[in-house]
Amino acid sequence: MKTTELIDINQRVPRYTSYPTAPHFHKGVSKEMYCEWLEALEPRDTLSLYFHIPYCRKLCWFCGCHTNIANHYEPIANYLVSLEKEVEIVARHVTSTVQHIHFGGGSPTILKADDFLRFMGSIRQRFTINPNAEIAVEMDPRTVDERKIAAYAQSGVTRSSLGVQDFNPRVQKAINRVQSYALVRRVVETLRTKGINALNLDLIYGLPFQTLKSITQTIEQTLSLEPSRISLFGYAHVPWMKKHQKLVPEEALPDSEQRRSMYEYAASLLKDAGYIAIGLDHFAQPHDDLVLSIKDKTLQRNFQGYTTDTAKALIGMGVSAISSLPQGYAQNTNSGLDYAQIINEEGLPLMRGIVLTEEDKLRRDIIMSLMCTMEAPLDSMLYSEEIALLKPHLETREASYEDGMLKVHPSARNRLRLIASIFDRYLTTTNHRYSHGS
Repeated sequence: MKTTELIDINQRVPRYTSYPTAPHFHKGVSKEMYCEWLEALEPRDTLSLYFHIPYCRKLCWFCGCHTNIANHYEPIANYLVSLEKEVEIVARHVTSTVQHIHFGGGSPTILKADDFLRFMGSIRQRFTINPNAEIAVEMDPRTVDERKIAAYAQSGVTRSSLGVQDFNPRVQKAINRVQSYALVRRVVETLRTKGINALNLDLIYGLPFQTLKSITQTIEQTLSLEPSRISLFGYAHVPWMKKHQKLVPEEALPDSEQRRSMYEYAASLLKDAGYIAIGLDHFAQPHDDLVLSIKDKTLQRNFQGYTTDTAKALIGMGVSAISSLPQGYAQNTNSGLDYAQIINEEGLPLMRGIVLTEEDKLRRDIIMSLMCTMEAPLDSMLYSEEIALLKPHLETREASYEDGMLKVHPSARNRLRLIASIFDRYLTTTNHRYSHGS
């Protein structure tokens, strides 16, 4: 059980895209066990696929993702061969229908148009894809052109997620990601011309040299593009994990109070523009499926963030990709060399994972309910210690607990991670350092 010491607001806590979180994965999940999990899925079960493309043209200094810089296309082409092989191997163990596909990275848009078309063809050849499946691609506007967008449309892509971060030139230079508003606008217009109308734009607050004025300008420019969804992430400065973040001018980073002000002001601008706040850091237009999923309590959270994807299992393929199945989590090796070698030997490149206990499942349900709907049913007998830890939040009315229901007040949205962490039984058993909770 947890200690009775309240987690301080400045303590670093997870973002809870899974529970237990990845630092608690271990080598106790074997390849044989993972295959059994896959084969336990039935034809009537729904399935989600995630493909990790761990390559970028340039290194963004703020980035916390697993990626490599590719100066030539050959390593990307070779990686795609291995990824297609993993698709073939995994498909042997699965009969379920795919309802969601997501390409993440890195920069999936680094793939050549013809290669993306061929790869999507191999996926459709080996998996049963629902005709109404959502197919999403994370896009770097700097590596997208009209030919690639045409290939996405031809392949059935329905949603794009564009990494904007910030439109201010000084901020962009400080994070080594220079891309003009005009460039992003051209990409957005081309996507819509090709019929890809579901658009997400990703923004980040807490970056070096950001101010309330610059945030306002970025929000205004973002709104002019009329995306259906906007993500407003807090920058996680973790140079002890991502060495390249040492290139970020630390002295120019806003402090905790400035970060809070940036988030609250940006959120207010988005709400004034008609966007609905979703969970921790998402905003969506009123007609968007994310908003509708809140109303019917089907909103989900996974490694890609908030989603309407309700598939029973998420299978991750590629270097460092994580799979989520009813029995637990399984993660591929983060070594590109090991990945290629194992795949060539007809094996699954599993590195680690974790088997879910019944307690894990109960706590996961509470944490994910809080992260998605800002409320969760809570048995006072089972979680008396956690309720005691909630007392300061209850006293400040950041949260309430009545009739067995814990609710977080909308004004305390930036405390969601902190409140959810009270139910994390692993948090006090590790030395892993996370990003700040607010």
